Amino acid sequence: MERLFYLIIFCSFYGLSQESVTAELKETSNIKVEQIFGVDTFGTLYYSDQSASFYKKTADTIISYANFQLGKITSANTFNPLKINLFYQDFNTVIILDNRLAEITKIDFNTITDYKNVSLVSSGYDNTIWVFNQDLQRLELYDYLNNKTRIKTVPIQSEVIALKSDYNYCYLLTETFIYVYNYSGSLLRKIPSRDIREMAFSKANLVLKSDNQLFLLPKNSEELKSIKGLDLLINQFLVTNETLYIYNDEKLRRYQLKPQ
Repeated sequence: MERLFYLIIFCSFYGLSQESVTAELKETSNIKVEQIFGVDTFGTLYYSDQSASFYKKTADTIISYANFQLGKITSANTFNPLKINLFYQDFNTVIILDNRLAEITKIDFNTITDYKNVSLVSSGYDNTIWVFNQDLQRLELYDYLNNKTRIKTVPIQSEVIALKSDYNYCYLLTETFIYVYNYSGSLLRKIPSRDIREMAFSKANLVLKSDNQLFLLPKNSEELKSIKGLDLLINQFLVTNETLYIYNDEKLRRYQLKPQ
């Protein structure tokens, strides 16, 4: 009864309309990985295995990158395939890779002049990455080519959970709000997050997870749309344009998102 009560409040608060989105299953692939970080429009798959190696798998090739000194990959952002960033939180370090997974740059935040204790990383424009500075509790746009912090937001007052971005927008999920920034660091919207704990982002679509339910938040909107047609445990999920990917039980399922 308590969970039902909060679900009703959650839906009412967000103004969840009768509109919903249907996830239509298109394909299921068998693959055993540790974590899937991205799938692009051509079906290129980016993932890691238990050895902490990072892989790029196309239709006919598989290439890999490994840096065992840095241990397990905390996150990987593949939005820009020419500048993929791998974040190793245990060592406070980011590695930038090109499209052949050759190392372009190593950013050790422990050794730079402007020390940063980083907890989240995502892609930016040009030679920048968005980072969340854990000590100062703020979002920063860091220019790793010139070792310069271009943008600093005001401190965030609640626990930060996730960070997603592209060239134009940056979404910061906290326990209380979803903060939406533009590329210059201006706060566009501040949406109550309630019990949202995970998110995936691609161009026009932000997919949010609450318990085992997924919702779609279209760009420039504050109205969540429930995603129907998913009758499985959702462990990992990604979105690429209007395509939703769910990884569970060593199976990668591809769904087409269709408005009802």
